[in-house]
Amino acid sequence: MKPSFSFLVLVIVLFPVPHPVTLHAAPFTRDLGEGLVYHRITNLPADLPTAEAARKQPCVLDLRFVRGDAAAGTALDAWLKFRATSRTPVLLLINGETAAPVLAPLAARLPSPGLVVIGTASPGLTPDLALKLAPAEERLAYDALAAGATVESVLNDSPEKIRDDEAQLTKEHRARPTPAPPLSDDPPDDPPSTKPTPPVAPPIDSALQRAVHLHRALKALKKL
Repeated sequence: MKPSFSFLVLVIVLFPVPHPVTLHAAPFTRDLGEGLVYHRITNLPADLPTAEAARKQPCVLDLRFVRGDAAAGTALDAWLKFRATSRTPVLLLINGETAAPVLAPLAARLPSPGLVVIGTASPGLTPDLALKLAPAEERLAYDALAAGATVESVLNDSPEKIRDDEAQLTKEHRARPTPAPPLSDDPPDDPPSTKPTPPVAPPIDSALQRAVHLHRALKALKKL
């Protein structure tokens, strides 16, 4: 016997077909120190921070490699109008891969108080602080932070640390005892190296580094 229509409706009501779950990546944020926070945007407008606490502090908004249409640009522009002030500036990172429709609304009203655009030239916007960066190197630095590199490692090339390491190696070399002369005429074999291979440092993110330097300068001048 075929099930009645009313029975099928009852089954659908009681046991609905589940809808696919839409997963959103967790916000990509990093603490840059001294009250500055980093927000990486990969999906507009969903990734724009909306927490009240975020509205009260300066931030770096990273729009490099972002795709988006005119609607995304309108949403970004509205967010910046509400968010960027002289006391809570937004330091905007862009590059040649930032979608032009996303930046078009900003180009029409710059300069704007509380907004500083940093990066390489983009089809949609000319940066306030223009940088000349090799695209491949910028991409490596951008990916390094997402791959687990620390903020400090992509911001600081640490020339002092290199000099300290060289001085320590020289000191250790001088402290080694002089080896006894060989008993035969054959040259001694080189001992196997036991020194671990130092890890490869991630590339410096020059655009992010410039944003942090600007924030520190504004703080030193008591502009924030």
